[in-house]
Amino acid sequence: MNIELIGYGKMGKEIEKIALKRKHKIVLHVEKDNADLVTENDLKKADVAIEFTTPQTVTDNLRRCIDAKLPVVVGTTGWYDNFPEIEKLCLLKKSALFHATNFSVGVNVFLKVNNYLAELMNKYEEYEVSMEEIHHIHKLDKPSGTAITIANQILEKLERKTKWSIEKKAKDTLFIKDVREGETPGTHIVKYQSEVDDIEIMHKAHNRKGFALGAVLAAEFLKGKTGIFTMDDLV
Repeated sequence: MNIELIGYGKMGKEIEKIALKRKHKIVLHVEKDNADLVTENDLKKADVAIEFTTPQTVTDNLRRCIDAKLPVVVGTTGWYDNFPEIEKLCLLKKSALFHATNFSVGVNVFLKVNNYLAELMNKYEEYEVSMEEIHHIHKLDKPSGTAITIANQILEKLERKTKWSIEKKAKDTLFIKDVREGETPGTHIVKYQSEVDDIEIMHKAHNRKGFALGAVLAAEFLKGKTGIFTMDDLV
């Protein structure tokens, strides 16, 4: 499979290593310095694109791939306010988009546990729920896209919480503590705390390999398809 890499930072390089090990070919590297030079003919060399850039550039990158009918896997977070527009364009152009706030298989198992735990805890109002997410100092968005996904799951199941915030606010607000330190790949913690005990679930990434492998698996899944897909479709 021929892959276009959009973004060639630490994640892009890790994706490249795994893609090559899985016998794929990287036919195009798109970075900030050469993005304006890439033509539609260049895009046609690829079977699928994998996009890991910044919240400021991702939407334009997705439009370009969708217009060229190049299936695209996107792992950038912090852009989901624009998702309805991109979804509409993808369906209109009969292209393909695979989006996820986190491509780790472990994280997606964690999400299923989080969803079930929140459903169970809905009737136990004596437990106060809070979250913490820890990432490397280079991560631009706060809170992380994965943290927002976790929070939204809790809000759907826990009637006593109506919104989330990174600032401590009213009792109906789910507080997310966001920490940026060192080169931490990503840690997400959900805690239910009462006077008598605590219940805590955590996912801690040791490196970026799990995210990169998931992105390559998504690219393999997406080849030849049209429509909108997520990790639920893959897992």
